[in-house]
Amino acid sequence: MIAIVDYGVGNLFSLRSSFKAIGADAVFTSDEKIIKSADKILLPGVGAFEDAAKKLRDTGLSEVVVSQVKEGKPLLGICLGMQLLFERSFEFGCHEGLGLIPGDIVPFEGKIDKSLKIPEIGWNQLTLNKVSPLYKDFTGGEFVYFVHSYYAECDKNYVSAFSEYDVVFPASVEYENVFGCQFHPEKSGKTGLKILENFCKAGETL
Repeated sequence: MIAIVDYGVGNLFSLRSSFKAIGADAVFTSDEKIIKSADKILLPGVGAFEDAAKKLRDTGLSEVVVSQVKEGKPLLGICLGMQLLFERSFEFGCHEGLGLIPGDIVPFEGKIDKSLKIPEIGWNQLTLNKVSPLYKDFTGGEFVYFVHSYYAECDKNYVSAFSEYDVVFPASVEYENVFGCQFHPEKSGKTGLKILENFCKAGETL
C-alpha cells in the first residue's frame, strides 16, 4: 500500500486518477498510523516551499516521514515534494527542508536567458544519468511535464535524470531509498504512469 501524504498542498485528484489507472493500492492520509503501516510513501506538493515545510512540521508529519525513511521505507517526492527532500530552499529567503538529500533548491531567475518564461511550464526531455528503479525499461529521451520556477543544485551522483531549460538541472533524484521527481508523473501520460508503476515495485530492487 502507498501512503500519499495529505498535508494540504498536493494535487491529489490527478494522483488518485493515476494510481487508479495502474491498479495500485494508494490512500491519501494524514494519519501517522496509516503512514507507518504503508509499504511506501509519496510526498506530493504544489505552491510555496516555506508554506509547505511549515505545514509538514506543524502537523508532525515531517518527523513521521523522516523516521520511516530512516527505517528503510521507500519515499517518492513529486515537484515541491521533491524540493522538500533537500536541505534548504532559497525561495523568498532561506528555508529548511527535510534534509534527506544533500543540496539546495535555487531559482531559475538570474540563471537562464531573460527571453525564457518562468516558471518552466510544459514538456521536457529526460536524459538518464544512472540506472534507477524509477526508469526500469526506459532508454532515455522520454518527455515529461514540468511546472516549476526552482530546481535542485546537488551532487550529480544523486541525479537519476537531467533535463535542460537553458541550464541543465536535475529532473529526478535518488539517494538510497529516497526518490524525487521535479516533474509531474501524474501529468506525464504513459511515461509518467510507468514511472509511478516502477516506484510501486521499487522495493523489489532496493
